[in-house]
Amino acid sequence: MLAYFFNESFKVEGGWTEHGKGETIWDRFSHEGHVFENQTTDLACDSYHKVDYDVYLLRGMMAPNYQFSISWARIFSTGHKESLIEKGVAYYDKMIDTLLQSGIEPTVTLHHWDLPQALQDSGGWENDSIVEAFKEFSDFCFSHYGDRVKTWITFGSPWVVSNLGYGTGEHPPRKVTILCLFLQVTHNILKSHAEAWHIYNDNYRNLQGGKVGIALNSDWAEPRNPSSDQDVAAAERYLNFMLGWFARPIFVDGDYSTVLKEQIEKKKDLCGKELARLPVFTEAEKQRIQGTADFFGLNHHTSRLISESLNSCDAGPNNVGDFQTHIDPTWPPTASDQIQSVPWGLRRLLNYISLEYTSITKVPIYITGNGMPTEYSGDVFNDTERVDYLKAYINEAMKAVLLDEIDVQRFTVQSLMDGFEGPQGYSQRFGLHYVYFEGADRPRTPKASAYYYSKVIERNGFRSAHLYFDIMKNNGFPLTEDVEMLYGHFPEGFMWSTASASYQVQSILTNETEFCLSYLL
Repeated sequence: MLAYFFNESFKVEGGWTEHGKGETIWDRFSHEGHVFENQTTDLACDSYHKVDYDVYLLRGMMAPNYQFSISWARIFSTGHKESLIEKGVAYYDKMIDTLLQSGIEPTVTLHHWDLPQALQDSGGWENDSIVEAFKEFSDFCFSHYGDRVKTWITFGSPWVVSNLGYGTGEHPPRKVTILCLFLQVTHNILKSHAEAWHIYNDNYRNLQGGKVGIALNSDWAEPRNPSSDQDVAAAERYLNFMLGWFARPIFVDGDYSTVLKEQIEKKKDLCGKELARLPVFTEAEKQRIQGTADFFGLNHHTSRLISESLNSCDAGPNNVGDFQTHIDPTWPPTASDQIQSVPWGLRRLLNYISLEYTSITKVPIYITGNGMPTEYSGDVFNDTERVDYLKAYINEAMKAVLLDEIDVQRFTVQSLMDGFEGPQGYSQRFGLHYVYFEGADRPRTPKASAYYYSKVIERNGFRSAHLYFDIMKNNGFPLTEDVEMLYGHFPEGFMWSTASASYQVQSILTNETEFCLSYLL
């Protein structure tokens, strides 16, 4: 299992206008004063000038893979190919080449939230024309970088774009739901994803031999009362409104789920008005979208307890879905009130994804983002909470692989370094490396979690007792609470990574390494 890390472009790069880079919606958002203490993306971690430094950090951690996103506006300043910026193209050339020279495989996300402002001025993801624009951008990236990049992610956490950008208005472009704007946004993102996959499949796959997938974010939804049929059904609706909204068209049949469609119609009949209008795919579009992923990318941070909540005729996914979210007060908190440490939720979610989606398309699951924020002040280097969080979540991924036989092939940690975290600015820190944002040079310092994770990579896990596990399993011994701590390896070839920066996914639906293995009855 190889370790992965990742960062997103606007959270770390800086150089917001350098060499002709176009303005993005996050540049505009931060300059308009919508961020903690009026912080901006202007300099961020200054990674635009620190490729060698950042790859040095990765080498120090013995990371075999680095997942990062390309800023669309750094390549095409207006979002279209006639605005090509050669020096922007060269920046990512240097990043990719420096990684490869250090024995680190690049994984590239084409779009992680930072839409060129020029495209937003033309309607952004609401406008059908953006499908062609994304197709053009994807084609260029595949053509130029695909000889060296073998894993592509079309969109990172697109649910956040739809819901927080066009539902609650917490993110740019700050649109608040008018009937179903966020549903149209998702519709166009799905079509854009499919077009990018087909471009690669038709024009580049045979020559370049890479893979193209999508990284969907989702909480696990646990019924608040597991013996209540109503709460069980509400939890299923939650997963359909968050994960299935994107996953079912891509991984099952090219269309939205029956649960989603029927619930929207049910609320329309009950309320006597339309709370949401789900766009309709043509038969040709369904065929075009179905099966357009070589892997199922999952960004996962936390879980929610779900109960049925009826009779609201207000707009919003939770009201349309007839569910309410809750947090167990015993769950360990983080610096974000949206993220609690609930590691067992990851294993259950992986089983759910395997059952509902990947068992149909027979593609592997890549965990493309997992991490938690700590405070920006106090003991910023001794981040034992993050160490405990990662240890527990990696442990649950191992259970899914070894005990449940789920085909999970990658685990990506968010993130390599602290970065710009949306409306929270630099106040919440996801990084394994501390970034001193008050210093003009933006120095990085490893935290306790960086040392911990580097040891995990070095050993390909913890200490080994996988032979003991195999003996017990093969001889029919029960794995009970008495066998609380076992140790083992992920299968050969399992990959680890880190990302360049992360972001807490706020749920508005409401609200080979050796690894420690503790068996969950």
